[in-house]
Amino acid sequence: MNGTLLRTALTVAATGTLLAALAGCSDAPAESSSDKPETAASTFLPCIAATVGGFADRSFNQLNRAGMQSAADALDVEMKGVESRTQDDYAGNLASLAGQGCSVIEAVGFDMAADTQAAAKENTDVDYLMVDATLSDADGQEVTLPNVKPMLFETGAPSYLAGYLAAGTTTSGKVGVYGGIQIPPVTAFMDGFAQGVAAYNEAHDAEVEVVGWDVEKQDGLFVGNFEDANAARSLSENMFSQGVDVIMPVAGGLFSGTAEAIKDSGEDIALIGVNDDGYEVAPEYAGMFLTSVLKNMAVATEDVVTEIADNGFDNTTYLGTITNNGVGIAPYHDWDAKVSDELKAEVADLQQQFVDGDLTLS
Repeated sequence: MNGTLLRTALTVAATGTLLAALAGCSDAPAESSSDKPETAASTFLPCIAATVGGFADRSFNQLNRAGMQSAADALDVEMKGVESRTQDDYAGNLASLAGQGCSVIEAVGFDMAADTQAAAKENTDVDYLMVDATLSDADGQEVTLPNVKPMLFETGAPSYLAGYLAAGTTTSGKVGVYGGIQIPPVTAFMDGFAQGVAAYNEAHDAEVEVVGWDVEKQDGLFVGNFEDANAARSLSENMFSQGVDVIMPVAGGLFSGTAEAIKDSGEDIALIGVNDDGYEVAPEYAGMFLTSVLKNMAVATEDVVTEIADNGFDNTTYLGTITNNGVGIAPYHDWDAKVSDELKAEVADLQQQFVDGDLTLS
C-alpha cells in the first residue's frame, strides 16, 4: 500500500463470541475438541497452528481458532490445534499436525509463510490455509501450490474510517498508531489510519497530526514483537506525553499494555482496537474503546473450512471484503454519545462510498 489517497470497500461487521481454549505447544500434545471415536462421518479433521502469542491472545490467533472450532462444531467433527512459543516451533508444529492425519491445516500469520510453503510441498496430501500471506519463490515472485489457499483481508478501508473518526474525535490535535512488527498485514492498518486522518484534514481544513507512522516514508513506531506488553505500555506512555489522545495499537493482544497506560494516565484517551471488537473481548477496558477495525477471521475461517469439507479444496485466494463481511468497523459503544452526529454522518457516508465503489484504495 502506498501513501496516495485511496479507494476500497468495506462494511461494518459484528463478531461472535470467541473461544479461548489453550492448545499444546511444540513439545506437548496438540489439543483436540472431542474424544469421540473416528467414524466414516467424522474423518474430516480440521487443524490450526498458532503463531507466537497463543490462542488466548484476544486477537489474531484467538479469532482464527474460534472460527476453526465453529467449523468443527457445524460439521460435528473434532479439531486439533497447536501453539508456538517461538518461531522456531512453526516447522515442527506443522509437521506434527500433518502426522496426526489433519485434512486441512490453517497456518495463522504472515511469519508462518515459509514454513507453511515447505510443509505443503512435503505433504501434498494435506491442504493448507495460509492467513495474511501468499507464496513466493526464491526471487520473491508470487507462486501457487495446489494444496495452499491464501486468506487475505483488505483492512485499509476500515482503518481509513477509524483514522477519520480519530481525527474528528481528538481534542489535542494529535492521534497515534503503532505496530507490533513492520510487516504488510500490520502496515496496511497503519496506512489506512493515516490516510483517513489526511482525508479529515482535507475535508475540514484541519491539521491533525499522526504520531507513530509516516505513510510516505513507510517509517514509524513498532514494539518489535506481539508479546511484550510492557514495551507496548512504555511506547504508549511516550506517545501520550507528546499529546496523543486517540491511539490505535496494531499489535494483537498488546492493546492491553496501551490500555494500562491509559488507565494510569487518568486522562480521557480513546483506544481503537484491531482484528476483533475490543469492547467485547476485553470488558475490563471496554469504556476506553472508541471503535475497533474488524478483521473477521473467525467468520472467514468457519466459512472456508466448511466449504472445503462440503465441496472439496481449491487454492483460490480468499479475500475478505465488504461483499463477504470480511472486514468492518465496530460500533462506538460507550463513546457513542461523545461522537457528534455530524461526524457519525461523515463516517457513515464514507463507508457507503466504499460500499458503492465510489471510494477505493490502491
